[in-house]
Amino acid sequence: MKLKMAHIKEFKSIWDSNIFEIDKVTCLVGKNESGKTAILQALYRLNPIIKEDGMFDLVHDYPRSEVEDYEQDIESRRREHAKVVEATFELETPEMEAIREEYGEGVLAEPVIKVSKGYDKNKKSWLLVSVPVLEFVLVKNLVESFDLPESLRGEAKQKDTLKQLSTYLTEMQESQAQNLKEAKTKVKELEDEAEKAAALEKCKEHEESEQAKALRGRLAEFPKVQDLSSHIWEKILKPYFPKFLYFDEYYQMKGHDNVQALKKRETENKLKPSDRPLLGLIDLARLDLDKLMDATQTQELKNKLEGASTFLSKKILKYWSQNKHLRMTFDVRPGLKDDPEGMKEGMNIWGEINDTTHLATMNIGTRSAGFVWFFSFLAWYSAVKKKDEPLVLLLDEPGLSLHGKAQEDLLNYFEAEIVTNPKHQLLYTTHSPFMVDSKHFDRVRIVQDKGIDSKDQLPREEDGTKVFTDVLEAGPDSLFPLQGALGYEIYQTLFIGPNSLVVEGASDLLYIQTVSGILQSKGCVGLDSRWTITPVGGADKVPTFVALIGSQKNLKIATLIDIQKSHQQMIENLFKKKLLERSRVLTFGDFTGKAEADIEDMFDEGLYLQLVNDEFSSALRSKIEPKDLLSQSPRILRRLEDYFNRNPLNGGAKFNHYRPARFFAEQASNLKISELVLDRFEKAFKAVNALL
Repeated sequence: MKLKMAHIKEFKSIWDSNIFEIDKVTCLVGKNESGKTAILQALYRLNPIIKEDGMFDLVHDYPRSEVEDYEQDIESRRREHAKVVEATFELETPEMEAIREEYGEGVLAEPVIKVSKGYDKNKKSWLLVSVPVLEFVLVKNLVESFDLPESLRGEAKQKDTLKQLSTYLTEMQESQAQNLKEAKTKVKELEDEAEKAAALEKCKEHEESEQAKALRGRLAEFPKVQDLSSHIWEKILKPYFPKFLYFDEYYQMKGHDNVQALKKRETENKLKPSDRPLLGLIDLARLDLDKLMDATQTQELKNKLEGASTFLSKKILKYWSQNKHLRMTFDVRPGLKDDPEGMKEGMNIWGEINDTTHLATMNIGTRSAGFVWFFSFLAWYSAVKKKDEPLVLLLDEPGLSLHGKAQEDLLNYFEAEIVTNPKHQLLYTTHSPFMVDSKHFDRVRIVQDKGIDSKDQLPREEDGTKVFTDVLEAGPDSLFPLQGALGYEIYQTLFIGPNSLVVEGASDLLYIQTVSGILQSKGCVGLDSRWTITPVGGADKVPTFVALIGSQKNLKIATLIDIQKSHQQMIENLFKKKLLERSRVLTFGDFTGKAEADIEDMFDEGLYLQLVNDEFSSALRSKIEPKDLLSQSPRILRRLEDYFNRNPLNGGAKFNHYRPARFFAEQASNLKISELVLDRFEKAFKAVNALL
């Protein structure tokens, strides 16, 4: 079960967040006080891993400015209690198979459920679940799963609800019982024993069949036929509902504690926030608090602690690139009179970090704030992950005190440990450019509160925290982390000139530069030298690049990009958001006459297959001929993708479209390029040059 969409209302700084989509990893970007934390806290209440945190409190959670008005409206029944969170979860294979096994095929209208939670304390369950059940399909499946007599089957299949089916079967059973009673009365009036025996045998025709009785018993399993959602939720789906784990700076561990006191707080369910990562660390190390308190042999205890230290050092510190000379150690010893308060008696556990370079050992809690956060989170999450349960991680400003490179370590950890975990999702907030993964701008959601930037009171529908999926909706302050992230990537990979021709990738750059040179050598029009070709790494990054960089003064931008059906909305947004004039958005479809086209489609099919055959000659099983491309796609790259799916390259090699581009750039003088191809490129260059 995966969280796919959320909608939050009337919670702290939020009046209406807008409905926003949630991915495997979702990054909520916004400036301070924009309401990012409120988004996570509202979601956390859905099903918190700490059960006591699951209730919405009207006094503390409702927007302060109008909480009194809200309470009066509720008391006077002018309104109902607000649903704070409404979330949509997508059902996955295990849940769908469980429903199919229990209720048959096609019972759900779509593979999703909607879950909501709000302020109403009077409801039996604060969590309201809506499952899109097709009740008439369920009725049909139930009837077909029992071998009913033909006299019942046809009519039973016509029922639309379980209640109708139950009523019909009950009425038929009562009618049969009455008929049976009357038939037996008549039997008693017979004097001939043979006739009586025959009549008694015929009476059985009025008895309810075993299958009909079994179906009525099956229907009795539905305690409230009017509430199928709750029934399917409780019987099938509830165990698949993910827990939510919220983590912020308050959960950072001290790294040491009194074992007896820690055990007492755990038993009494009175744990402090800092206890949880420490307990996670202890659990991850496979240590047992009871055995630590009652250890009877020093050497056995030392061996256990050393094994735990080695295990944790390998498990956690491998993601900390700031200092590779660290080692985790555990120590357990009796409290002494000058130990910290609460640790003067009984057994104390000390989590320490040994720096093998400086030959120094320090308590975990005394190291840098960034390291303590990093270590605390990894310890708790690693222990939770061992349970192998569905989980949504909510991280508030993770790595806020980390160096930029350590924040990159944290992103790498997300990719290695969370993205690869099929049962876990991650939502995190940030205003740091280094916590925005420039390879995944699609994961970004902008969080913004226009009210804090406005001098005047905004209307309710515009006020408060909003979440935007489209980055083009956001203000300049909210975009700053994205600008920083994109700027960092550009600094490392790109050059930008006063006239930037935005293309998708490096292969486009090679083709354009090479063909431009050929055209100019023939006295034809090539790309004007004033253009700087700027590859941005994919079509999905074009709008972000234009939005963030195109607003700079004296910078002219045009695009010459691929066109696919999936790109259409992106291209239209460039116009609608007034980022570029329509004339400055050119696609290869404009010059090939195709609705879909990549730069490779500017070449004729034979020439491009020659490039592929020559470049991949050592890995091809046989030379590719046009007749081998069976796909009907207008794009040759898609046709080749289909071909290589059927005919993989030898030696585990993979096709990528950069290598033919490089081969073309190196061997262009030895290739026969048709006038049609050159004419297409010349028309494209003329169109681009006209924009200068």
